[in-house]
Amino acid sequence: MQTQRAAHAFGLALLLALSTVAAPASAQEAVQDPKQPAVDNPHMHIYGNDDLSNCFSHFDGNDTTGSSDQGYGEEVWTSQNAQIEMDYTCKMEEAFKQDMYLDDNGTIDIILNFQIYANENGCGGSAKCENLNLTFYKGTFEVAREEFPNVPLNDNDHTVNWQIQIDNNMTRFNRTEEPQIRVEFSYPGYNGFLGDCNFVGYCGGEFRMYYHTPGNDSAEVEFPVVNQTIPGEGGGGDGIGGAVSDALPGFGLVAGIGALALAAVGASRLSREE
Repeated sequence: MQTQRAAHAFGLALLLALSTVAAPASAQEAVQDPKQPAVDNPHMHIYGNDDLSNCFSHFDGNDTTGSSDQGYGEEVWTSQNAQIEMDYTCKMEEAFKQDMYLDDNGTIDIILNFQIYANENGCGGSAKCENLNLTFYKGTFEVAREEFPNVPLNDNDHTVNWQIQIDNNMTRFNRTEEPQIRVEFSYPGYNGFLGDCNFVGYCGGEFRMYYHTPGNDSAEVEFPVVNQTIPGEGGGGDGIGGAVSDALPGFGLVAGIGALALAAVGASRLSREE
C-alpha cells in the first residue's frame, strides 16, 4: 500500500512538472512570431493597399502580404474645385499575443514618407486648409497628436520624423491596446488657369503615402521594447518565495509542485506509522 501511494505522489509531481515545462513554451511562441513585438523585434512596419483604404501594420519587415506591389498608396483628384482631403487610420493587422512593455526613459520613433500635390496658395476665403496631422493611439486612447506644417505640397517626397517621449500611459500596451496611427490632411486642389483643366492648366491634386518594403527603413515605428515581469505574477506571496517567483517566472509553480510532492510523501509516511 505504501509503495502504491508513493507511486501516486511521484506521478502527480511528474504531471505538474510537465505542465511547468509546457507553459514557458507557449509564452515563447508568441515572442518568436515575427509579426509580434519583442526586445529583438521592436520595429512596427506600415503596409496598405493601392488607394489607402486599408492601411495596416505588423512587426515582420519581410512579410508584405496584402500590401501594394508599387510600394505606396495614393488618391488622385482631377476635377475643378477638388478638395484634397484624407483621413485614415493604420491599425495592427492582428491583436497582440502578449503585452508589450516599453522603457519609460525611451521614445517612440515614427518615420513616414509622403508625396502631396495641392494648391498651397488656395487658402483664401472659405477654403479649408489643414496641414498634415498625425495622431498616435494606444488602442482607442489618444497618446499624442502633431501637426507638420513644413510638408511640401509641390509633389516632392518628404520624410516625417516624429519622436514621442514615453510617459506613464505608454509603458505597457496590453492585448486590447495595440498602437494605431491616424493621418489627416485637407487642402484645395488646383483649378487650372481661368478654370481650364484640359489645355491651359492642371486641375485637382494627389496624396500619396509610401509603405514599408524590405530594405526600406521608411514607414515604420520603433518602440523601446523591454522585458518585464508583472510583480507578484505566479508567486502569490509577499515573502521571499514571491520575490524569487517574480524574478524567475515559473518558480512559484515549481515551489507548488514541491509542496504537493512533500505532502503526498508525508501522507504516505503517516499511513505507514499508523
